[in-house]
Amino acid sequence: MPDGAIAAAEAWFLRHGLPYFVDDVREQVHARLSRPRVGAVAVSGGVAGVATGVAIGVLESASTGVAVGLSVALGWLALYGLRALRVSVIAAWALRRAFGSLGLLLPLATRALPMLLLFITFLFINTEVWQVASALHGGVLWTSILFFAAAGVGFLVPRMAQELDEFDDRVHEDDLLAATAGTPLEAVTRDLLADDDIDLPRQAQVTGLQMVNLVLVLTVAQVVQVLLLAVAVFVFFLVFGAVAIDPSVVTAWIGHPPTYPPGPHVVSIELIRVSTFLAGFSGLYFTVTAITDETYRREFFTVIMRELQRAVGTRVVYRVLREAAPA
Repeated sequence: MPDGAIAAAEAWFLRHGLPYFVDDVREQVHARLSRPRVGAVAVSGGVAGVATGVAIGVLESASTGVAVGLSVALGWLALYGLRALRVSVIAAWALRRAFGSLGLLLPLATRALPMLLLFITFLFINTEVWQVASALHGGVLWTSILFFAAAGVGFLVPRMAQELDEFDDRVHEDDLLAATAGTPLEAVTRDLLADDDIDLPRQAQVTGLQMVNLVLVLTVAQVVQVLLLAVAVFVFFLVFGAVAIDPSVVTAWIGHPPTYPPGPHVVSIELIRVSTFLAGFSGLYFTVTAITDETYRREFFTVIMRELQRAVGTRVVYRVLREAAPA
């Protein structure tokens, strides 16, 4: 029975985006994070990024080459993370959870969008913004967006860690029963609580990669919502610009007629750049709003935190079973 319960619990953790809660997986990840392996991945990614950046820089421009080279290097590391570190398991669950809570986007949008659009619309019809944004060619523009994304994640991750830090400080026997209800460990938990004296303070401690796992789940779920709102802002300004901004006005702002991609002359390349730049800034604004808005945090985090607390309680029982299992 314990072996079957352990295997069922591990499968449950994987389905819920918590691969680092599984001892064997966590040991594999520790091995893949060793200095020699990480160094080899970083060096190979850097070489690929530099080679690609130099080639693109010769064919296009230095700024484009830098952005493409950086994207290749980051993509290399992301691919390693998705495959070797089981980040794909975390991301898949977090994405499902984020799209399952899309209903929370409307309350956030109604609070964040009005003031944001009021402010950014004035930027959108500002000559200097068009001059700056329209001059941001592919490489520089996406480097700016990456900067906004990095700043947003920098604000988000410490707050997520702070929210999760109290998880392991208030786990009681009743919490274990509630956490494991409906899981493969429900029956085993009753037996353990009846027969054994579980050292809850020790077993409930969540540290290292397991805490990283929880933070990643929360961060990815939040990033998806912020990304969707930023896309909404991007579409808004594309439509608004195509309808309200005459090409002659754009010509007066940027000093030359707008250029258009192949096809009907509806949305200019300059409009796409300005909308992309402002959407990236909006994503950063949304991130700060999501962190500081108490109503949104209560609505969004109450649901997902309850699920993660359930996982932490289930992990306590799993740890007890693992320690009791024969080597």
